[in-house]
Amino acid sequence: MNVLRRLQDYYWEKKAYMFASILFLAIATALGLVYPKLLQVLIDDVILPRDFEAVPKLALAVVGVVTLKACMQFLHGFFGARLGNHLAYRLRNACYEKLQFLSFRYYDTAKTGDLMARLTGDLEAIRLFIGFGFAQILNLFLMVGFGAAMMLSINWQLTLFTLVTIPVLLYVALRFESRIHPAFQEMRLALSSLTTAVQENVTGVRTVKAFAREPHEVNKFSLRNDRYRDNQLHASGLWSRYFPVMELLASACAVLLIGVGGTMVIRGSLTIGELVAFFSLIWYIIGPMWGAGFHINNYTQSEASGERVLQILNQPIDVRDKEGAIKLDDERIRGHVTFENVSFAYGNQLRAVHEINLDAPPGKVIGLLGGTGTGKSTIIQLLMRAYDVTEGSIKFDGMDIRDIRVMDLRSQIAAVFQETFLFSSTVKGNIAYGMNNVSMDDIIRAAKLAKAHDFIMEMKQGYDTIVGERGMGLSGGQKQRIAIARALLKNPKILILDDATSAVDMETEQEIQAGFQEVMKGRTTFIIAHRISSLRHADEILVLDEGRIVQRGTHNELIRKPGPYHDVYRIQYADHIARMENEGSEGGAVL
Repeated sequence: MNVLRRLQDYYWEKKAYMFASILFLAIATALGLVYPKLLQVLIDDVILPRDFEAVPKLALAVVGVVTLKACMQFLHGFFGARLGNHLAYRLRNACYEKLQFLSFRYYDTAKTGDLMARLTGDLEAIRLFIGFGFAQILNLFLMVGFGAAMMLSINWQLTLFTLVTIPVLLYVALRFESRIHPAFQEMRLALSSLTTAVQENVTGVRTVKAFAREPHEVNKFSLRNDRYRDNQLHASGLWSRYFPVMELLASACAVLLIGVGGTMVIRGSLTIGELVAFFSLIWYIIGPMWGAGFHINNYTQSEASGERVLQILNQPIDVRDKEGAIKLDDERIRGHVTFENVSFAYGNQLRAVHEINLDAPPGKVIGLLGGTGTGKSTIIQLLMRAYDVTEGSIKFDGMDIRDIRVMDLRSQIAAVFQETFLFSSTVKGNIAYGMNNVSMDDIIRAAKLAKAHDFIMEMKQGYDTIVGERGMGLSGGQKQRIAIARALLKNPKILILDDATSAVDMETEQEIQAGFQEVMKGRTTFIIAHRISSLRHADEILVLDEGRIVQRGTHNELIRKPGPYHDVYRIQYADHIARMENEGSEGGAVL
């Protein structure tokens, strides 16, 4: 029950629903005890004395009890459902909100399919147990207690003889719970793995088909499906051993009752009506014990699910506002960025960047060039506080960014990443994402600067066209230009272009860069690119290698010096350099 206690904050607000549900179920349970008593009266006071005039009264009593019990069952279900739905609603919101604020470090290893399973299947298991399962477990004890009390009121000696197997039933049920709980944990993990495989396959279906890897994907899914099946079979095996034992013990109770009770009837110390009532009451006790496995099943599932949900809720947020964090004043923000001896490492890995120093006042354009894994994107992520620096500091208008509210800092930054993400919404909605009260004229202006307006207008519904999931239906260049328009519309103090034009052709790139010249004025801009053409207008270019700055300067300065930048330049413009050299020019001095 420890897991459910830790979830108490999400359902205790509606504890009145819980108590009402338990109360009405207890009343319904108590009313169930009337049946054996009425049966005893029917046999001893009506059938044996042949006093049939009391039959109509007994029939009316049965109808009244049944009707009242049905009402109590309805109220139990009503309040239990309200409680469970309230819990699921609050938990779902809490998990989703937590996912929004978890740091990039968490998502570096998180699996989408696993998270989806936790927010759906696991939450549903918790809802069902809190809404109904918990009351049913309490009701199990009520049924045993009420039934035993009724039996004791009839004949205490027969009660003791009959209930001798109950401790054994309880032991078997507890033993079963200790084994079924790990089995359900494994089953949940297997289901999450299965969900992740489906999610990854659907998301990457184009890659799968492009490489003709359908058989591989089928095999991968089959292996995970086999694991889930094996876990299901293991749990079923536990159930298959549990039920026969419970059935045997329950039957032993009935045999004892018939043997001992029949002897007492023969001797005259027990009436036939009392024996029949006893027989009804014994199943009132054995039934819950025999069905304890179902309640244990529900409990173990909810506990395993609760643990998985709590893993999300209790996940620490690495990057968060410190106490008394600075709230930025939009009117005074300039966008001056300074890196002072910044170093950073991902977890226990080697440093991704080493002692980075740079000064970027408003209006300055910083270019970042380097191979894969040299630390270009890490520098940008540190600026956005996706991670906190390991050493050194990053200043924004003279303030350490760790002292500024995260939301305020990021609201001043607009980024266009190489891997473009679009939502399943209209083109207009994607461009205006996160912006309030923007006019259509502003959206069109941003689209024109990004050279996206023309192809948008060629669509059947223009800016109201719904793009597919993750932008399916659009080319890479089209998606990238919509993302650029989205960044430009934000009108940020800091603009980040992470290979923002990698998916467009050279001609379109030149047109987009011409539009950038206007929007870069007065704002700090960071450009990550592999093409020299994207960086040549930067005020300062930083060349990175293994997380260190190995060269820095303007384009014209760097192409005159031997080093990585000049090597990249010669590779990308080999034909141009050869032509210039053949014409007797000083190769590559001017691009």
